[in-house]
Amino acid sequence: MAATHGEGTAPDSPGPEYIELESTPLVGEPRDVLAGAREPDSPTIDLALSGTVFFDIVLTGLAAPPASGTEVDAEGMGSCPGGVANLAVAASRLGLRTAVSAAFGEDVYGDFSWETLAHQEMVDLSASLRVPDWHSPFTVSLAYRGDRSMVTHEHPPPTPLEEMAQQLPHARAAFIGLSAEGDIPDWALSQSAHGAMLFADVGWDVTQEWSSSVLRQLRHCHAFVPNAIEAMSYTRTGSPTSALAALAEHVPVAVVTDGPRGALAVDQTTGESSEVEGLVMESIDTTGAGDVFGAAFVVGTLAEWPLEQRLRFANLCAALSVQHTGGSLSAPGWADIAAWWGRLHAGHRDTDRRLLRDYGFLADLVPMPWLPTEQRRASATIGLRH
Repeated sequence: MAATHGEGTAPDSPGPEYIELESTPLVGEPRDVLAGAREPDSPTIDLALSGTVFFDIVLTGLAAPPASGTEVDAEGMGSCPGGVANLAVAASRLGLRTAVSAAFGEDVYGDFSWETLAHQEMVDLSASLRVPDWHSPFTVSLAYRGDRSMVTHEHPPPTPLEEMAQQLPHARAAFIGLSAEGDIPDWALSQSAHGAMLFADVGWDVTQEWSSSVLRQLRHCHAFVPNAIEAMSYTRTGSPTSALAALAEHVPVAVVTDGPRGALAVDQTTGESSEVEGLVMESIDTTGAGDVFGAAFVVGTLAEWPLEQRLRFANLCAALSVQHTGGSLSAPGWADIAAWWGRLHAGHRDTDRRLLRDYGFLADLVPMPWLPTEQRRASATIGLRH
């Protein structure tokens, strides 16, 4: 859990400072949901990741993207590590011991991303490299009307990611992105051979071909977590339900996310199936919400929660993340979850009472009453002087 100086706000404080969307997310005591499963010979790492860490600049509150030759105002902005850092921070803030293999330039962007991940978010970077004379990957994200557009600049690192990732410690789980251009990376297969569960998602196919080679790669995976459009496109089906049924023929645990409409899943290892509605919260930036969902689903799976609980927990974490700027540093921790849970107890609407029933499992996961620490997490900005 990362922390910078600041003041916490108790969940029963109804003042405007509590609901301010651009405020820095809260920090509370770390929670280890896997504490009861840790044995002396257990893996020291819970989740292994490899990929590109981008330096993200996120601009929010645009009425529309800028047209050629025009200038538009942004109501907010933030800077934070992006790319694979989104998953890493989300998992770490939920208590997973997380390791990342990535290249970091020896520039200001790389310094900021390394310091944020290693020292503020407690992510293990022992399998990562600092690269001199190499420009850190860079992305500008424009958030508007509940969606976003991105501009990215990057160069391949001089040391291939696959080579770096072989240095990752053995983990309970690994999360990978599938691609039509390749196969499951060797480092992930090595993790699987040592007992790791492989979780996978897939990026947008710019070719619109939706190659069946992606589905063939699922034979190596424990779980697949695409969004509804991706799931329907790869399975050539016309609804999320049909897509889920098709995916279940390829992978033990199939999950289809559908934004504010919720998520549905089948877990053939337990015989469960579930569909849960989404949580709609005021949004300023959707960047990284899918990564937050994926990290939270990994947490619930490793903790052996029922499928419905895993889906609801992942939905909640993703919904909380869109209330803050930036993909990685918007990810909620247990303090944010406890604060939301406290708000439900203070509410009197029918919706609050229904959510109290649906999310009753949180009573065993977050303390009531909850008290924050005297710290807040890292702000989504670079080089801010206090």
